[in-house]
Amino acid sequence: MTSTKPILLVEDNLDDVMLILRILARAEIAREDDVAVARDGAEALDYVFPTEAPTEDVSRLPRVIFLDLKMPRVDGLEVLRRLRADVRTKLVPVVILTSSDERVDVMRSYSLGANSYIRKPEDFGQFADAVRQVGEYWLRLNRAAAPA
Repeated sequence: MTSTKPILLVEDNLDDVMLILRILARAEIAREDDVAVARDGAEALDYVFPTEAPTEDVSRLPRVIFLDLKMPRVDGLEVLRRLRADVRTKLVPVVILTSSDERVDVMRSYSLGANSYIRKPEDFGQFADAVRQVGEYWLRLNRAAAPA
């Protein structure tokens, strides 16, 4: 369960944050300490591209980003666009984890470079299964691309 790089969870719903953290921990996919949480897109961008101490050190980048779309200040699609526009982050896996089932959101997410699009199920059991499966794939099974 140890990680060399954190997971970035970008989610404005505190209940969903707590639920996702609990699911990842119970499945022994990631400890709470392995997950950095950003409550909106602006916090996510500040985490990935710190303005106070800009760095070229790609080893501090998240292993995977779980990104909600509908958030205050900066929405998830804009976060995704900026991630893919930067050479340091263009290969970081981004999983859209959202309640939106709008076709335009799905199409825009993939056209901007999302690696996966998961609609949050309303049923708790299905939601837990989805998070567990996504975490298992992206954090255990998937082989990440080497940084540029």
